[in-house]
Amino acid sequence: MRFKGSGWSKTAEDVVRGVDLSGKQVVLTGASSGIGVETARALGSAGADLVLGVRDPAKGEAALAPVRDAATGKVRLLRLNLADLSSVIEFAGQVSGPVDMLVANAGVSKTPDAHLPNGLDVRFATNHLGHFLLAHFLKPQMAERGARIVVVSSAAHKGMPVRLDDLQWTKREHFDGAAYAESKSANILFAQEATRRWGGEGIFANAILPGSVLTGLQRYHGEKLKRQIGFINEDGSVNEMVKSVEQGAATSVWAAIAPELEGRGGLVLEDCGEALPVGPETHPWMGFDSTVADPETARLLWEHSLELVRQLEGDKVPLARG
Repeated sequence: MRFKGSGWSKTAEDVVRGVDLSGKQVVLTGASSGIGVETARALGSAGADLVLGVRDPAKGEAALAPVRDAATGKVRLLRLNLADLSSVIEFAGQVSGPVDMLVANAGVSKTPDAHLPNGLDVRFATNHLGHFLLAHFLKPQMAERGARIVVVSSAAHKGMPVRLDDLQWTKREHFDGAAYAESKSANILFAQEATRRWGGEGIFANAILPGSVLTGLQRYHGEKLKRQIGFINEDGSVNEMVKSVEQGAATSVWAAIAPELEGRGGLVLEDCGEALPVGPETHPWMGFDSTVADPETARLLWEHSLELVRQLEGDKVPLARG
């Protein structure tokens, strides 16, 4: 069974070593925990100006102290709740100047609630739709000098194609694990369709598989579920396939800055390279399942997403050109 590729053990710091991002502006979501903090720290240490979206700026200040200490460019911390489309619009309105990199890092998995008051599944709203809307509002700024969009997906996408007829899990019995997995497939579809639609304007999007990392994403998993998934071994030790946050952030950073990805999008990346297709030798936590990435499904998900944000936010959403 294939376990670890050559880029598995790289850290975000390894990726940015010797790189100068002075004058580049990065917008990053989910910046105050997990691999988001390390992604921000690495890009900031290379000189990038950072606009960091966090749900709670007060708590975020403490978590992001290492980022400020390492940064040589500007660091701005702004409130962003991706599940609240009005918050997304407010956040985007505070971003000024060209945007060179948008790192769609924030995400939720298991949560106490299945649906938001507006009927959206929490995972679909946070992991996909909020980032979809943010990218649209930042598109003019990304097109100014070309930009990369990095979308953090997950190996959970495997075998879980997006169900266009039940995006919000109202027809099926709700299962948060499967809903999370479908939202991660939606991340891949977004990266592919964004590249198809926006590549001509110099905007290229790629999805990344960070590997399994123990972070706040698993805050509601509980010890029993972590053992079932395999994060924790029978003896209580952490599985050797679990990455550190520094390793988990490496591919996000690589996708944002690697010269070999210039002008390339619609890819799924893993371990600082292109993800290998799923096969009989692939570890369950690795690999890209291309069966979830049908181009027509990507197009239709985009159109459904446009319609949803228009229904929910109306005149606030100038997305007529898609």
